[in-house]
Amino acid sequence: MKIGIIGFGRLGALLARHFAREHEIKVFDTRRVARKVRALGAKPAPLAEVCRQEVVVPCVPIAEFEPLLRRIRGLLRPDALVVDVCSVKEHPVRAMKKLLPRSVEILGTHPNFGPDSAAESLRGRQIAVCKVRIGAGRYARVRRAFERKGLELVEMTPREHDRRMASSLVLTHFIGRGLIEYGAAPTGIDTEGYKRLLRILQTVQNDTAQLFRDMNRYNAYAPAMRRRFLASLRRVDARVRS
Repeated sequence: MKIGIIGFGRLGALLARHFAREHEIKVFDTRRVARKVRALGAKPAPLAEVCRQEVVVPCVPIAEFEPLLRRIRGLLRPDALVVDVCSVKEHPVRAMKKLLPRSVEILGTHPNFGPDSAAESLRGRQIAVCKVRIGAGRYARVRRAFERKGLELVEMTPREHDRRMASSLVLTHFIGRGLIEYGAAPTGIDTEGYKRLLRILQTVQNDTAQLFRDMNRYNAYAPAMRRRFLASLRRVDARVRS
């Protein structure tokens, strides 16, 4: 497949690293990253050229996703497939259905891994998939491309995805950010339980603050999760003080 990636952040670079051998990948980024792009086997290109590829993958922050669609919708080829990789699904899927031409196919995905956990291999990792508007033949090709990398596809609706992620990904990041704010660090005599807590901190500390804000802002189920979790902490604290 001929793939265009818009945005060469941590996830865009990860996708290029793992897929450039089997596919022709062109990358657009506003920063000077041409040398890094070529080092991963991809080719830097202007935005218009990237948007002319068969598959276009925007790898931008969630808050920038809809403005980007408005910018590129007139640059896409009529038979393009746009694949989003946002960590929420309801918001980007609504935006793609509203803004993209009817002839453009849409696939919602969320790689359930990150640049740290999947640096060496995608084998055994999960990717959530929402078949929004895509033909059976093209979906089969995309599925084969993922499975050749060892990915496990989990099909679900955007709503189901966001509900589940509020109780897993968003909660994990919420706890991790809390540990960072608390100042959690190795003590020299760490228990195994404390080491596991620090691993949560390490999982989230390389991600941007914008990603943390966006996954909470654009996941409709995140506020209820936070309220429930904070209420549980207050109950636990009350038991200790009683």
